[in-house]
Amino acid sequence: MTGFSNKAIVIDGRGHLLGRLAAVIAKVLLHGNKVTVVRCEQLNISGNFFRNKLKFMSFLRKRCNVNPARGPFHFRAPSKILWKTVRGMIPHKTERGKAALRKLRAYDGCPPPFDIRRRVVVPAALRVFCLKPGRKYCHVGRLSHEVGWKYRDVVRKLEDKRKVKAVKRIALESKLQVSTF
Repeated sequence: MTGFSNKAIVIDGRGHLLGRLAAVIAKVLLHGNKVTVVRCEQLNISGNFFRNKLKFMSFLRKRCNVNPARGPFHFRAPSKILWKTVRGMIPHKTERGKAALRKLRAYDGCPPPFDIRRRVVVPAALRVFCLKPGRKYCHVGRLSHEVGWKYRDVVRKLEDKRKVKAVKRIALESKLQVSTF
């Protein structure tokens, strides 16, 4: 992502490390680009699942003694976990940071406007390039499900439907390309 353009960027979150992807997204947002991340439930976190779950459970215990409804707020959805990670890397209390954060969209699964758009990956944040082979990692979707995210099955079902439609669409496009030549 060295050359920044004014076009909106759609990133496929599958197989990326959460923190490294968030750092790249934060930089792109501060340059003024719009960024959309799809399939956030398939982001990875380095370290084994149990360790990451213990860290998240510790985070869940942080709350306001007087009135817990005042915060801190503990998001369970993978898209909101990514959003909060990016927010921590942006000066979100300044006007510039607020404007940058408004340009970020994160989704669990791949909703209809983005299922036919071209999605990109960030090589600097891919788990296969960042972690040594054999190192443990966990999926944000599984972690979220274990700590209270209720929509894993719904997202999986919708993703299965989307993949079937994509196979049909690709077959139709390839048939059209063959007939034009």
